[in-house]
Amino acid sequence: FDLVSTNSDQISLSSLAGEKVYLKFWASWCSICLAGMEELNTLSGSDQDFKVITVVSPGSNGEKDEADFIEWFKSLEYENITVLLDNEGNLIKEYGIVGYPTSAYLDEEGYITKIVPGHVSNEDIIAAFDEK
Repeated sequence: FDLVSTNSDQISLSSLAGEKVYLKFWASWCSICLAGMEELNTLSGSDQDFKVITVVSPGSNGEKDEADFIEWFKSLEYENITVLLDNEGNLIKEYGIVGYPTSAYLDEEGYITKIVPGHVSNEDIIAAFDEK
C-alpha cells in the first residue's frame, strides 16, 4: 500500500520494511471502534517492537468524506494514533475486510500473518506479536 495520513504524511508498505506492523481497520460510525480508541492511543504511544497504524476509508462503506473525517478525527485529540486514508477503499478490498473493527498483523517482510475481526485488546495484540 501507499497511503496518506491525516497529517499528510505519505506511508507505504515498503517504507515499513523490516518492521512488524499492527493495522487496525475502522470507521468513525463504528461504536465498537470508538470504544477502543483510547486503548489504541495508549498502545500507539507505548514502546513496542511493532508499529501501530490505523486505516479508514473515507467515502466508502458509509464513512465521512476525507475533509470531514480529518476535521472530526483531529477534534478527538488522539495524539499517538496514525490514521491512513484509503480513499478508494482498495486496501480494504485487497485485505478482504468485511466488517469493523478488523485487525491485521504484518511481519517484517510485509506479509499478513493474521487477520482478526472485532475488537482486540492491547494485551492480545502484544501477545500475538510475541508468538512470532
